[in-house]
Amino acid sequence: MIIEFRCERDHARQWMRRETLSVDGSDVPVQIAWTTTSEAQPAGLDALFELERVVLRRGKAGGADRLKYVPDQMQARAGTADVIVDFTTAPRDPGCSARLYLRPLFNGAAGENAALAAVLAGDLPVVEIVNDIDGAVLDRGHPSSEIAAGLSGALDTVMARTLTMVAAILSGRPRIVPQLSRPVGAANRRRPAGYVLRGLAASIAKEIYRLCCYAPHWHIGWRFNDNADVWQTGDLSGPGWHVLADPGNHFYADPFPITWRGRTFVFFEDLDHRVGKGIISAIEFGDAGPIGNVVPVLEEPWHLSYPFLIEDDGELWMIPESSLRGDVALYKCVRFPDKWERHATLLSGLELADATITRHNGLYYLFGAWRDGTAGYSDSLAIYYAEHLLGPWRPHASNPVLIDRASARPAGNFVNINDRLWRPVQNCTDGYGAALGLAEVIELSPTAFRQIVRHSLKPGPLWPGRKLHTLNRCGRLEVIDGSRVQPKTSAFTRRLPSAIPPARTRPSAAC
Repeated sequence: MIIEFRCERDHARQWMRRETLSVDGSDVPVQIAWTTTSEAQPAGLDALFELERVVLRRGKAGGADRLKYVPDQMQARAGTADVIVDFTTAPRDPGCSARLYLRPLFNGAAGENAALAAVLAGDLPVVEIVNDIDGAVLDRGHPSSEIAAGLSGALDTVMARTLTMVAAILSGRPRIVPQLSRPVGAANRRRPAGYVLRGLAASIAKEIYRLCCYAPHWHIGWRFNDNADVWQTGDLSGPGWHVLADPGNHFYADPFPITWRGRTFVFFEDLDHRVGKGIISAIEFGDAGPIGNVVPVLEEPWHLSYPFLIEDDGELWMIPESSLRGDVALYKCVRFPDKWERHATLLSGLELADATITRHNGLYYLFGAWRDGTAGYSDSLAIYYAEHLLGPWRPHASNPVLIDRASARPAGNFVNINDRLWRPVQNCTDGYGAALGLAEVIELSPTAFRQIVRHSLKPGPLWPGRKLHTLNRCGRLEVIDGSRVQPKTSAFTRRLPSAIPPARTRPSAAC
């Protein structure tokens, strides 16, 4: 198989500079057919991209950088492609002999300018891959922008996810085309220069914030609830939330509570800001709240977070996130709560964040936020299944089953309510961990997946702060997390006392 990218000469970008595209682990040859430019770009765009490279990316190269067009070295051989991916706005040649003709659309329109218009209007576009012969939508996704720096970074992110979707289609595996809430088509309300200047100002503000405060600073909320919980109410109403005290130079996130052999503990990510690496810690809970001190329970040379817990075959197991190491590891509890031993590697050779397992119709299903080395960390959902916890784990037929920054990444344990399966999801529409969704899983099998987000939870009067990205419950104990302003020095602490809620009190509205 040979893939041909059709690209406009004046829109030549570094992301196009590739000889192969990885499709199901195989490198498929790629050639480029350059066409004349049919739509002019915004004036000064390349100069603005260069400014972003110097100021925002500190000289680091990016996929949106200009690619020098060399005709003798970069022209495709006519008639040799099996698949054409057309990134232009030109109509398809009716005499084309390729067996598959794909055209990416960005908020329903073709071409790089359509992607730029969406970003300049204030959001990344919904990406659709269309069969240009019959108009069928073969895949659809909404990328996340948590690593996108400026206009060029946003374009790079969009194109990276576009290639993810193209590769998934070419794998021959069935695609699940989700229904997404498409953003309202908006006119280009911002000029490119204004957009970049706004981005530079925001970057400066972030640097000042990082100098003065720990960022981000997550904290854990807890409460005892004898009545309807979050899953039943669809909101954060009920008893007031308390905040688990932290030492200030550590943050606590991703709480997972469990009662094991008569004792209840909450396990969580414990990150020392001074080191920048997370470990797993835990604290015991009694009938009135936390008991004793926070206890470190698992540390590795690499970063750990999201300590998912599961009971199986009379044993207690943990799967902490270790996506930067490139595997999904299972730890066995040999002394509760503070001694765990690495027991098995469930999956390897991939970035999979926040692995979360449920049992459904006789199988184990493992959900995780999947990343192929490019674009965001929170927009792509991969599922694996097995007959036993130790595996072997097999990939879902349609991985990645979903590309949607609003409903892909796991946010806590699955919940079964009246024989209906639910999962909390991170809604990263307004940034990483900005909100939670409660999604009902309508269909789940090794070949099918469908969910509907029924409720959306955001920080507000009931849980003041800036973020909300984990939800769990154990018996009467409900736990969530969020982020707040955490000054780095005691001087700032004295000046901003309302920014740091004390333990066992409701967070201040200043968070």
